[in-house]
Amino acid sequence: MEETVWLSPLEKPFEIKGFAWFDKERIYRRLPKNSQFKIPESVDYLANNTAGGVIRFRTDSRILMLRTRISELSGMPHMPATGQSGFDCYIGESTKEIYCSTAIPDVNNKEYERKLFQFGDKKIKNIGLYFPLYMGVDEVLVGIEKNAKIAKPSPFIEKGRIVAYGTSITQGGCASRPGMAYTNILSRWLGIEFINLGFSGSGKGEPELAHLITMISNVRCILLDYQANTDYQRYLTTLPEFVKILRKRFKKIPIIIISRPPVSIWAFDKKTKDIWMKGYRFQEKFAKQMNKQGDGLIFSYNGSVLFKKMWQESTVDGGHPTDLGFLTIAKALYPILKRKIQTL
Repeated sequence: MEETVWLSPLEKPFEIKGFAWFDKERIYRRLPKNSQFKIPESVDYLANNTAGGVIRFRTDSRILMLRTRISELSGMPHMPATGQSGFDCYIGESTKEIYCSTAIPDVNNKEYERKLFQFGDKKIKNIGLYFPLYMGVDEVLVGIEKNAKIAKPSPFIEKGRIVAYGTSITQGGCASRPGMAYTNILSRWLGIEFINLGFSGSGKGEPELAHLITMISNVRCILLDYQANTDYQRYLTTLPEFVKILRKRFKKIPIIIISRPPVSIWAFDKKTKDIWMKGYRFQEKFAKQMNKQGDGLIFSYNGSVLFKKMWQESTVDGGHPTDLGFLTIAKALYPILKRKIQTL
């Protein structure tokens, strides 16, 4: 086998998707580093977590390597290090990607190097490398054979972007590997770029975040999934203002509001469930009011049915989904999103 050549995905013909400010700032970060809007401290920290980012390219190299330096050591007690700090490799054209392998991190070292595949032929392949979900990435390099071809990737089937703003579940907690976050699953199934703005415990609907979302270009649809990080009174006040800010910028795109997904305790504590369901009833009423006022592109979705009948066995801790939970969420949202983006 020939020697490995290490390339930076910051350079062409690589494409970096999933980071809305990447083309301007050239860093692996989900919000602008120097924002004109005040970003809450916890959100600013979590914006360095690279959930939703993907390196895309084509190559005929028989071997693919990855070398990276992450910002911290892995150590989440309820989430595999592969999901927190690993990279996933998928191979295939848009909507036909197939999982290949995961770069498993070294839990004792911020730097690691892994082989993602070694094949016998030099067939051209479309590659997608998904970034870690709960970790910052200071540097990443891609290794290929010395004389292998490298080219820009095939495009997504759908143009534009879907923006998902929300909680730890939106961010990807607690998927076993990056490709299993529901936004990444939906990106593959729909063939469209996703911008993941899930902020663990910190998606509280601040107006500054709505203003930041309005700065994102080529938006086709917006998902709002932040109720679980708020209480009822805060949801009452933040949701209408958040939507109002978004609508000033995005006049004619669907905004889908998703209420809190279920938690296991709801099977035993109806009072707690009823408290959260009040938020859903409020957003349902709000969406209908907006529809009556002429905005037919505001939609409400009952998050308590996202896991369907499997929800009690679909989490790692009663609230955060396993891969099974994320797959179930993606299956529920896929037909909704497909209809919405195809009608535009």
